[in-house]
Amino acid sequence: MTHRIPPVLGLLALLARAPCARAQDAKPAAPLPAWEQLTPAQRDLLIAPVRDRWNREPERRQKFMEYAKRWKDMPPPDRDHARQGMERWEGMTPEQRDQARAVFHAVRGLDKAARHDFMEKWRQMGPQQRADWAKAHPAPPQPNGSPPH
Repeated sequence: MTHRIPPVLGLLALLARAPCARAQDAKPAAPLPAWEQLTPAQRDLLIAPVRDRWNREPERRQKFMEYAKRWKDMPPPDRDHARQGMERWEGMTPEQRDQARAVFHAVRGLDKAARHDFMEKWRQMGPQQRADWAKAHPAPPQPNGSPPH
């Protein structure tokens, strides 16, 4: 089962995985405290992006709550997979994101075998063929530039 997590939750996941030391030869940082031991300022720093998006997009608050519940209920291996996908998404160019949305839209209703066949053909395409295919088969527009969900 594939889980898609919105960028707002992805940010928290990425923050949780961010290294503390800037230089490779720096001393290992002391383990960070549990949430309950964080100062109010540290907690605010972590949740400010979520709060800002919550306030900026009131029409999506119900969706945000659904994402949060789904994330909480997700087994650790699925969370790791979702984090990897979010990191991949963050590293994509706008063109690559458009292609990813188009592919997602194309395969979302297919059964496993048809999805596999489609992805094999996709992998065999060159960059220009992929760009041409994505232009010919665009995904519906996403609100606020969000990934498909």
